[in-house]
Amino acid sequence: MQINGIHHVTAIAGPARRNLDFYSRVLGLRLVKKTVNFDDPTTWHLYFGDAAGNPGTILTFFPWEHVAPGRLGVGETEVTAFRIPEAAIGYWAHRLVAHGVAHEAPQKRFGETVLSFRDPDGMRLALVAVPGSESEPAWDNGEVPPEFAIRGFHGVALLLDKTEATAAILRGVFGFVEAGREGNTVRMRAEGTTQGGIVDLHAAGGFLPARMGAGSVHHIAFRAGDDAEQERMVKQLAGQFGLHATGQKDRNYFRSVYFREPGGVLFEIATDAPGFAVDEPAADLGGTLKLPAQYESRRAEIEAVLPALA
Repeated sequence: MQINGIHHVTAIAGPARRNLDFYSRVLGLRLVKKTVNFDDPTTWHLYFGDAAGNPGTILTFFPWEHVAPGRLGVGETEVTAFRIPEAAIGYWAHRLVAHGVAHEAPQKRFGETVLSFRDPDGMRLALVAVPGSESEPAWDNGEVPPEFAIRGFHGVALLLDKTEATAAILRGVFGFVEAGREGNTVRMRAEGTTQGGIVDLHAAGGFLPARMGAGSVHHIAFRAGDDAEQERMVKQLAGQFGLHATGQKDRNYFRSVYFREPGGVLFEIATDAPGFAVDEPAADLGGTLKLPAQYESRRAEIEAVLPALA
């Protein structure tokens, strides 16, 4: 059975300590995993999410201490949005001000109240008030009261030159359907999915192309229940759309393939299994540095060069 929606979002950040402070303390997300960039083990790869590290809640970062700022443009994720209870908008507006985080006035989009702001690296974020989400489990970080806490992803908005080809991929491969239009934005929704079920396609023909850097989203990962479902998606991409994914890569907590969708955004298909409790108990997620097997022999060397988090 196909499991729809977003698995995780991966972005680029500046200093790791600042990134950890903002997402774990200010936004109240759980630090689910401390590991390294598998392609650059001298760099952290930090995972934030809900209490259990469920797909649809995971925001990950590659933090580089001296990375140059990115530039928003077509072929990139424009906004990453979280779900919050409907009654929590006022709380979050005050909390952002109290922590020196500038935000826009709440706006209505697709009938929902949206509070937009940016993280310290300029990444565009939003909190979306979702009726009924107060009944969903919440992580209690000791600072944000559980009744106001973030409940995972609402979804993402992609900035594209044109939307039609991307919408076709979302429909044909990932099980999304069109759920509405506002101005130049088409809303796609994953049926039966709460967390991470929205992808907004914003047409901005003629806009500058994106330039990756601090504050940029590197890729969006969509869910596959298992290896067989992932393989079916890969075959459909090739057979129906002429798009070829990479070979499968083992990321310890999920298995991934990657491809560039027609609008230029890097998409990943990630399996739900085995999950983040595969190498540490669920109660201790994010407690210690976890290294992939190929780097374990270099642990002392890697720990010596990773930037301090506290």
